Formats: sequence, C-alpha cells, structure tokens
Amino acid sequence: MAYYYDPFSFLSGLIWFLFLFYLIIAPQLQYRQLMSARRSIMQKLGEKRGSNVIAMIHRQESIGLFGIPFYRFISIEDSEKILRAIRSTPKDKPIDLILHTPGGLVLAASQIARALKDHPAKTTVIVPHYAMSGGTLIALAADEIIMDPHAVLGPIDPQLMNYPAPSILNAVKKKDPKDIDDQTLIMADIAEKAINQVRELVYELLKDKLGDERAREVAKILTEGRWTHDYPITVEIARKLGLNVSTDVPPEVYELMELYPQPLMHRHPGVEFVPTQRRERGNT
Repeated sequence: MAYYYDPFSFLSGLIWFLFLFYLIIAPQLQYRQLMSARRSIMQKLGEKRGSNVIAMIHRQESIGLFGIPFYRFISIEDSEKILRAIRSTPKDKPIDLILHTPGGLVLAASQIARALKDHPAKTTVIVPHYAMSGGTLIALAADEIIMDPHAVLGPIDPQLMNYPAPSILNAVKKKDPKDIDDQTLIMADIAEKAINQVRELVYELLKDKLGDERAREVAKILTEGRWTHDYPITVEIARKLGLNVSTDVPPEVYELMELYPQPLMHRHPGVEFVPTQRRERGNT
C-alpha cells in the first residue's frame, strides 16, 4: 500500500492542536496576570496605609475553559485563609480587609469576625459596594468601616432553609400549637437559638465600641427581622446605629475591583461609560 504526505491535512491538524492548546493555556495565563495585578495593587495600598491588606471579594469569576461562572460566598475555606493572614500579621501592624460579599456561612463569618476583633493593632473593613449578612457581621468587628458613599451593609438575621429565622418565629406565634406540625416546631426552636447566638455575637463585637446598653440595642435591631434580609443599610443608617463609618475609600480599592471580572454571559451591554479624570481642587 502506498502512502503519501498530505501537507494540507498536517497543517489543518496543527492548527486544531494549537487552537485547543490555546483554549487550555490562555485562561491560565490570563488568571496569572490577574493575580499578579491584584497583588501589585494590594501591595501598593498596604505601603500607602502602612497596613496588611486582605481582600475577600465574591464575584462570579469568568476565568475558565468556557467562562463558566462560579457563585461565591463566605465559606470555611475563606475563613481558613483569612485566619492565616491575620495570624501572620505582626501584632503592631494594622489590617485593612476589603469586603465585597453577599454573605455566607455564619460559622465562617463569625470566625473571621472574632479573629479580626482580637488583632491588637487597628483593623479597618473597606466596603466599595456591599457587604451583606455575614459580611456585615465581619464589618462590625473592625475598629473602623470605610464605605463608598453609596455602598451598603445588611441585616444579619439568620436564614434557615431560605427562610428568615424571625419570620419563622412570627408565623408560629400566629398559630395555635395544635395546628402546627412537628417539623415547623423544630424549625422554630432552631430559629430562636440561631437568633440568640448571632445576637450575642454582635453584642460581643460592639460592646467595647458602643457600650453595653447601646450594643445590645443594635444587636437586637440587626437580628430581630425588622427589615428584609436584603435591606440596604446605608452610610447614614450605619452612623445612626452608632457605627464608626467614613467614606474615604482609597482609589486603589476601586482599581482592585476592576480586576475581578464578571462572566461575559452575565454582562449587560446596555451599560457603558467613558471614564473621566477627576480635576484637582483649585484647578480649572
């Protein structure tokens, strides 16, 4: 049987090989570049503020073979990493924790909050957009909270099986015990315990800053179900609660946020703008 060399088939196969190789390697290279850029900005911010900068930013990462988004929230893995970062920080060095999160596990958030509170030097939580639920719990542990003027925190009432714990208790109170099934009664019992546990933790985090009476009052406000779980606690509301909040977010934080890209399939092309440079005060 005679064989002959087909340069076209060889070239076609090589092109396909290079294309597949690019699909596999390019996302990894892109991710490495992003990580390097993120570290550079964090180091720059740390040198500027004389602090150890830690970031917990939960966005749907689009880096991957097919750009498949991954939903992010506060997890045990997050608490392990942040606890290691806090332990490795010299006791006399301040910590800046950049938070952008919808919340997550109470256990993980409470571990981070306690570790942050126990750090001897000044601790600051920086919120460029939002730190809801468990993110708010962590923010309460800091000596200072720096928020964008339009950033928000959120209530920290526990959630059980996608239901707010206070709402479960309210529903049970409106019924006669004989009309309530055992599962609902069990959920109500767990809900009451969960509220008390989170409320006590919030009190512990705030009593040194606000005093005993005010700390208990704020802890009750944030956990009693006064608001829906996604209610935006603005800078003004946070200050009325007595929290130490400022709005001087360092520009490096916004630069860092740009390096956490959202998945392309979730972007809305209708929102576009041309960045303009801020004028220095006194210039015309």
